[in-house]
Amino acid sequence: MNGRITQGLAIALSALAGFVDAQGYLSLGGLFVAFMSGNSTVLGIGVASPAGGRVALAGGLVAAFVAGVMLGTWVGHTWRTQRAPLVLAVVAAVLAVAALLHGQSLATPAVLATALAMGVENTVFAREGQSGLGLTYMTGTLVRLGQRLLEALTAHGPWSAVVPDVLLWSGMVAGAALGALVYGVFGLDGLWFAVFASLVMAGVAWAGSRPEA
Repeated sequence: MNGRITQGLAIALSALAGFVDAQGYLSLGGLFVAFMSGNSTVLGIGVASPAGGRVALAGGLVAAFVAGVMLGTWVGHTWRTQRAPLVLAVVAAVLAVAALLHGQSLATPAVLATALAMGVENTVFAREGQSGLGLTYMTGTLVRLGQRLLEALTAHGPWSAVVPDVLLWSGMVAGAALGALVYGVFGLDGLWFAVFASLVMAGVAWAGSRPEA
């Protein structure tokens, strides 16, 4: 894929992560399906002052996310030339499973499947020996943004270098806002919108990875 398609997909995937994480956060009342640093903090607090099932769920979400990274990495290693579209297809499939589980009132399996999907998403742009872009968390992006802002302010780097990180962060914030709005109307049934968006992105990635693209 060329650079413009890759950048556009990264921003769209960041928005997707924000959308799904907002839905999960509102459903779980303070836990995340994409932001594992937050869940790890909750887990640590729970170890010090046990909170029953909440601690177990936080640990389960972390484990599901890691399992998703493993699944996405396996798909990417197995079908290297079509990594992005196939990984995105898996994201769509797992999100669909999560939505179906929710439809059957299986709340805990549904949110665990959603965390699994977010782990898979983080492997879309992975390369050998590297984790690739962090699409479901913005800490690294904001660190890089701060560094590039300083470089631009001190004339050691171009202002244009700031734009990709701003867009990536803005995508997640916009996606989270949309996810919260959709959750207010549809609840976790709003995951079907995420399934559709993932399929569209898989199609874009497939078209962009063709030899003539």
